[in-house]
Amino acid sequence: MARVKVGSLDPQAPAGQELTIDADKIMWHTSFNQVMPTSMCNDYCYPGYSRRKKEQEKFCCYDCAPCPEGMISHLKDMDACIKCLDDQYPNKEQTQCVPKILSYLSYQEALGIILTSLAIMFSFITVLVLCTFLEQKDTPIVKANNRSITYILLTSLLLCFLCTLLFIGQPGKVTCLLRQILFGFIFSVALSSILAKTITVLLAFMATKPGSRMRKGLANSIALTGSFIQAAICALWLGTKPPFPDMDKHSLDDKIILECNEGSTPMFYCVLGYLGSLAIVSFTVAFLARKLPDTFNEAKFITFSMLVTQCSTNTVWRDREENWYAHWCPQ
Repeated sequence: MARVKVGSLDPQAPAGQELTIDADKIMWHTSFNQVMPTSMCNDYCYPGYSRRKKEQEKFCCYDCAPCPEGMISHLKDMDACIKCLDDQYPNKEQTQCVPKILSYLSYQEALGIILTSLAIMFSFITVLVLCTFLEQKDTPIVKANNRSITYILLTSLLLCFLCTLLFIGQPGKVTCLLRQILFGFIFSVALSSILAKTITVLLAFMATKPGSRMRKGLANSIALTGSFIQAAICALWLGTKPPFPDMDKHSLDDKIILECNEGSTPMFYCVLGYLGSLAIVSFTVAFLARKLPDTFNEAKFITFSMLVTQCSTNTVWRDREENWYAHWCPQ
């Protein structure tokens, strides 16, 4: 055996250069098979894993633990995994962060095509009905059906169908500003018109003076009042905290959902609650009118439509509450 100096250690040297080895001066025993021995208890921890210290072992002895979900390690022997940015997500091997894909309901995907086709189809049907009423405006059945309210109802229904197109496509500043507020107002006009028509028919069979002027103007007053209240709520919403484009980066791991933030959640609930209130009142009046003669009795149709409206309103309300709870109370 001979002691040979094969290197030196200089603590003052730059980082990574403290230890100098002259490999040519080293003569290895044949049992090493000319391969440099390792001074570690285990192999390296490769990307996708991080080091975890073994209890009651030397500091150089550790286990390799897979990175937790949502985190990566891109170097060997990393002490801890790192988390990706909000607009990125880990790849399958958890060795690098990949940009998330922007996601929204577009006109090119199947659901967008189906909804657009349905909106256009129902709009076309409503236009046909409206044109029929305009063509037959001087017939007794159209006159008895309160022409002005019927025109308002059909026009508002047409605009309601067209408003659904605002919910398709990439959300923008204008579409986010209009989609809920415009739909809420137009749909309130439709519900107010239905309520006005039902009350008018009900009073026509209950009143003792068939030619009463008050009954003639009552339908227009109900329709205008019901619409004006919703317009005031929408104007207050716009004046305080209107909707705006937003991104949901946390619901899906590999996608960023482009959506419209409602701005003021209480105002959104006020618009939705007012629509529900109109539907409940219309349902109640239709129930009271259920015993009218079949020629004038629209109670069954109004009852069905108001129940569907109420169920839709409750569904949207419940979904909003679940989204709010998941956002603020993720645990």
